[in-house]
Amino acid sequence: MVSIVTAVRDLNRLRQIYLVLVRHGFGEVAQRLGFRGRRGEDAQLRAISAGALGKPDAIEGGDAGDGSIDVVVSEEEELRGEEARRKTSPAARVRMCAMELGPSFVKLGQIASTRTDLLPREWIDELKKLQDEVTPLPFEEIKVAVEASLGASLGELYERFDERPLAAASIGQVHRAVLRHSEGLKDVVVKVQRPGVRTTVARDLELLHALAMLVERAIPESKLYSPVELVNQFDRAITCELDFSLEADNAARFRRNFAGYKTPEPETTSTRGDVSSVVEMQRASESTNSVVFPHVYREVSSKQVLTLEFLPGLKVHDAIQSRGHKGPLIAKAAVGVVIKMIFEDGFFHADPHPGNILIMGDPERPVFGLIDLGMVGRLSPEMRDRTVDLMIAAVRQDHIGVADALYAIGTPTRKVEMRAYRAHVSILSEKYLGRPLKEIDLAAMISDLIQGATKFGIEIPADFLLVGKALMTIEGVGKEIDPDLDVMGEARPYFLDLLRQRYSPERIGMELWRGVNQLSTAAYDLPQQTREVLEDLRLGRLTVQTSDSSLPATVDRLGRRLFAGLVVSAFVLSGTWLIATGTQLVLGGVLLGFGGAYLLLHVTQDMLRRWH
Repeated sequence: MVSIVTAVRDLNRLRQIYLVLVRHGFGEVAQRLGFRGRRGEDAQLRAISAGALGKPDAIEGGDAGDGSIDVVVSEEEELRGEEARRKTSPAARVRMCAMELGPSFVKLGQIASTRTDLLPREWIDELKKLQDEVTPLPFEEIKVAVEASLGASLGELYERFDERPLAAASIGQVHRAVLRHSEGLKDVVVKVQRPGVRTTVARDLELLHALAMLVERAIPESKLYSPVELVNQFDRAITCELDFSLEADNAARFRRNFAGYKTPEPETTSTRGDVSSVVEMQRASESTNSVVFPHVYREVSSKQVLTLEFLPGLKVHDAIQSRGHKGPLIAKAAVGVVIKMIFEDGFFHADPHPGNILIMGDPERPVFGLIDLGMVGRLSPEMRDRTVDLMIAAVRQDHIGVADALYAIGTPTRKVEMRAYRAHVSILSEKYLGRPLKEIDLAAMISDLIQGATKFGIEIPADFLLVGKALMTIEGVGKEIDPDLDVMGEARPYFLDLLRQRYSPERIGMELWRGVNQLSTAAYDLPQQTREVLEDLRLGRLTVQTSDSSLPATVDRLGRRLFAGLVVSAFVLSGTWLIATGTQLVLGGVLLGFGGAYLLLHVTQDMLRRWH
């Protein structure tokens, strides 16, 4: 086995991982990964091989020479692990391991909580509890980081910059400030990346990639949960999160998508007769939007610092309790906002939890403010249509339609037995869809359907999994403030309106024009392509290769028959010549007999080969 030390060269961190695994009852798993624990009274011992890390003060725990990692572990930690294994579920122990191992592992757990196609529901629910909270950095370090990134002092850029952060996470922390702007003083929040976080994340990513590959090799059953794919997804997500300019771009795009957007009036949110009334109301062109996103001040922003407009809103529960906002109205409007993002725009907030939703405005006409726009999902127009097909099939309780739409969304990784697949998905969907829309557990239904598709080798795209996460999150928020919320019922008018738009004359005309344009382009290119093929053929540059899986067996059979024919012919011709000349009648008869016997033996062997 390839040594982990050779791949990562971070022995101290590996030792820490082993001890955390043992402490939470995963000692056997760690041993299968190549760790080798041994008893010791003191955890701070000399390194077995200081050269393994290239530094003489390394903590003990080294490459034992056979690819394993030799680590000292106390009896107390082993007993603690045994107790944890008896009393705590594996999912809860994994969550506690992630929390103890730090921010990178916490974020990996948060990414894993979106993979409803890979993990059971109890694991998803447990990993959702992971919170990315750390001790704030001293203000002096933040001040130096801002000034270095923006190339000016805080006093030049900001009238006031609060030393105490509003929030602190592993990537950065957020401070209130007052910006000196050409239009006057502006209330802002400043998101500052923690110094050195890129180096830390790069080191942890290297470690995680190596461990994921090792897990798949050492524990074959782990391939069911695709650890390498999970780490790759985490790599992409964290790389985007480290570039604050991407979050600025996301905010600008959300502001464009929601320009003029209005949430429905209270009396229209329960309307079911007029499919388009809700959508028409949302597009009313009024001066004030019902959904706002913070403006980005790009002149005082960079990849490490993001200066955003301060939104003076309250968290959802605070707005209901202290300002008299109505839970049912907020819940229905929030569902509409997320539905629009996903199915109309194809660009959506992937984590609309209560901490990222602010409530402003009048209780009768609430205004939503959405923040923390780093994690977003995207759906292509084609994927949007397929996702709408799935939701409409669910609303209509069309079980076969649900199965077919889910198949169209995914990518089969092996041959799918469609009859068995449809039957399996129908059984899953009947559990949820055979009841009133109001009683459907959307989160559980999406999770079960995705796992059902995965069981048949249908790989679900990561962005569709984010759709599931966003819908499940907003359903949880909505039902927390309005237990009677009918998510599927609220979504139905949006889906039907989108379906009507798909088959509108404008949409059909656009699709026809696209098809005609592609056809004309192909017709324009065809003569030139034909000339090139004919020229290659004339000059002998064109070769044709064929492949026939049965060809080797056919050649082998023909070779055996040709050899047998030559042998039999030799016997027959020799025997016939001897008999005809009258010189050796007995020998000629023997040769003819050998020829006949050899022919009979060959025919028998050939028949037996075919039969086998």
